[in-house]
Amino acid sequence: MDRRELGGFLRSRRERITPADVGLPAGPRRRTPGLRREEVAQLAYISTEYYTRLEQARGPRPSREVLAGLSRALRLSDAERVHLHYLAGAPPAPPSGPSREVRPSILDLLRRLPHAAALVLSAAYEVIAHNDLAAALLEDFSALPRRERNFLRRTFLDPRVGERQWYSRSGMDIFGRTAARHLRAATARYPDDPEVATLVDDLLTGSAEFARLWAAYEMSVEPAPHKTFRHPLIGPITLNCDVLDIADRDQRVVIYTADPGSPAEEALRLLSVIGTQRMDVPG
Repeated sequence: MDRRELGGFLRSRRERITPADVGLPAGPRRRTPGLRREEVAQLAYISTEYYTRLEQARGPRPSREVLAGLSRALRLSDAERVHLHYLAGAPPAPPSGPSREVRPSILDLLRRLPHAAALVLSAAYEVIAHNDLAAALLEDFSALPRRERNFLRRTFLDPRVGERQWYSRSGMDIFGRTAARHLRAATARYPDDPEVATLVDDLLTGSAEFARLWAAYEMSVEPAPHKTFRHPLIGPITLNCDVLDIADRDQRVVIYTADPGSPAEEALRLLSVIGTQRMDVPG
């Protein structure tokens, strides 16, 4: 543990953050640039005395829980978080399971795509972020319990899967083969994660279709550049599908767009107005 470097690093990160950045009032008598020590301590859920001792190179080695709290409070980037761990003499442990924390810049990207349906998937296909148009096109995942926000569970295990198939038949097969390949890779990267293991077991026992795709053991599946959706209100919609890999988080951003001037563009425009409301049931 390098106490002097750790203290200097914490101080430099504290001084660059304004109270407004973390939702705190600036107040009329603020002399300190950035946040006060007591404000960082409050945000990190530690005592002000303990945080002060860390900045003054007098504190004991912080636990991983304290380092996680400081990383959140000081809004550290991934590289800064790793650096903090090394300064504290506690190199970050490899993740035991897929990351569910979406980078703020990616969340901002979703908001800046009002004419595209976009969502973020974890390595285990959990929907961990989406924009309004994705909710209108597919489903409002934020209204579901976390267990049910998994794209594979909703596709293969939902009891209503026969009523509302998201993809066309051909698209479903390509999606299933691609998803089986990705999930098999996730089980290799996170062999000790119980949620990944449970997901695989549930899919294999609950879906004969997924079990068939899993048994095929295809490891090179060409992604489909287009997907045709069967929306219950406006019918089939064929959209471009682009996937952006976020390698450091082991996540994927899936973006569905329509060609300019196409019927699909009109359909997405209509969906942006309809939103997630149900017009097929009596009010």
